[in-house]
Amino acid sequence: MNSNKEFIFLDLEVVSAKNKALIGIKGKVVDETKNTFKIKTKEKTITVLKQGVTFKIGSDTYEGNELLKRTFERLKG
Repeated sequence: MNSNKEFIFLDLEVVSAKNKALIGIKGKVVDETKNTFKIKTKEKTITVLKQGVTFKIGSDTYEGNELLKRTFERLKG
């Protein structure tokens, strides 16, 4: 999957994670750092580590380990 895109304001769902409590979290990406996504759910805003987590963002699926870069580093290729 092409990870050279901006994820802010896209819908995100955690589909797989070592921490089973994270699976099923859904919301909009409101912020992104090198290691985390900040997700706004209906109830609250949650920060989720990318490492070891599989995300469905929009209609695509991404391994969090492949996204361990700052947005501008990923966008410049």
